[in-house]
Amino acid sequence: MDFKELFAFLRDLERNNSKEWMDANRKRYYKVRDGYISWLDDLNSTLEAIDKEYYSTPGKKGINRINNNLMFHPNKPVYKDHFGAGLDKAPNTADFYIQIGIHESMLAGGFWRPDSKTLQSIRDGIDYDGEDFKKILHKKSFQDTFGGLVEDQKLKTAPKGFSKDHPHLDLLKNKTFAVMHPIKEKEILQDNFKEKIVAVYKEMLPFRRYLNKTVTV
Repeated sequence: MDFKELFAFLRDLERNNSKEWMDANRKRYYKVRDGYISWLDDLNSTLEAIDKEYYSTPGKKGINRINNNLMFHPNKPVYKDHFGAGLDKAPNTADFYIQIGIHESMLAGGFWRPDSKTLQSIRDGIDYDGEDFKKILHKKSFQDTFGGLVEDQKLKTAPKGFSKDHPHLDLLKNKTFAVMHPIKEKEILQDNFKEKIVAVYKEMLPFRRYLNKTVTV
């Protein structure tokens, strides 16, 4: 994958964010997109080989649309400033998300503002064995890689059905259960980028497996 070409395309797209420009540069877009999909296919095979529970997700299935959803976000540009994809993407599970963009690139995973049923399942799991979850979150290598849960919306008090003096109240208040590892453009352009992804994937795996257990058991 020629990531320099990918970044150059995204920068040109940001300066000319319109359907007219995209139509005129459609061949260039497909060249970059197809290269990204092929790169995802290779990464998918690598991750599948190291994780026996991995859910194979080919690049075409994992890649996200580059169009913004203007129906729900009418003030956003027509096109995103990044390419994103989810791997290990079994239904109703926390996938492994990869975003490569000109303003923000990351490796992430978990559940971002899940529906009420999924959120309740996660909270029930924490209620049952939250100490195990905290051991994952507080592990030094995990903290060094992710710094803890992504800060997002939280309840001001205990969720319905849980006491205000619950020992894991700090976790139960969360509406998002996700982690993120930022990556710099210079890291993406290095030869060992895939090895870095694999290392982050492995570090995140116990976190994602814990969450997946809460929503599938």
